[in-house]
Amino acid sequence: MEFLPLIIIMVAMWALLILPQQRRTKAHREMLAKLDVGDEILTSAGIYGTITEFDGGTVFLAVSDSLEIKITLDSISERVVYADEEVDAE
Repeated sequence: MEFLPLIIIMVAMWALLILPQQRRTKAHREMLAKLDVGDEILTSAGIYGTITEFDGGTVFLAVSDSLEIKITLDSISERVVYADEEVDAE
């Protein structure tokens, strides 16, 4: 009976801290798997660009008409979806 409060605290910490992080990680992995050439993305450094090519774990990103940078796939934070694209999809 001495360990019951400790067990309850550990389960509560798992439910409040670890489980949500696992869900976010899974959602991020799924988003990365769905990316394709032409998608607009935001990097973790705050750079917006359009994917031009994939090379394994490397992504080539068009930042402007004359500038293309090479980043790692893991540095992609999110796919950018504009409001008018959402309306067109429906």
